[in-house]
Amino acid sequence: MRLKMCSIHVKDPAAAHEFYTGILGFETLMALPEHNLFIVKDPPGTGSGSAGLLLEPSDNPIGAAYMNSLHDAGIPAIVFGVPDVRAEHKRLSGQGVIFQGEPSEGPGGTSVVLDDGCGNFLQLHQD
Repeated sequence: MRLKMCSIHVKDPAAAHEFYTGILGFETLMALPEHNLFIVKDPPGTGSGSAGLLLEPSDNPIGAAYMNSLHDAGIPAIVFGVPDVRAEHKRLSGQGVIFQGEPSEGPGGTSVVLDDGCGNFLQLHQD
């Protein structure tokens, strides 16, 4: 068994697609703008599986409430693994990405939280 697809609710799937591909470096798995459907996947060469991340429109009241509640509480909606959190923080900061703070180290590794500008906080984590 493997993870095939998961989703994250976003305010604007097209804008989220631009951020996740253009800034974060994900690759487009499927883009059907006429249906407001965008799915991204890990960039080539990351050595990970081919699970898709559906950028789910938050037009469903349940999805919108979940997305807004997580954001209001400052809780990341998803965690992305990176080889070097500090390098990603520097790279993304240089592209104007807003972070909740500086990278911090804990018993589980190094992490930092950023705002995707589409209704979510995302955590970057390094073992």
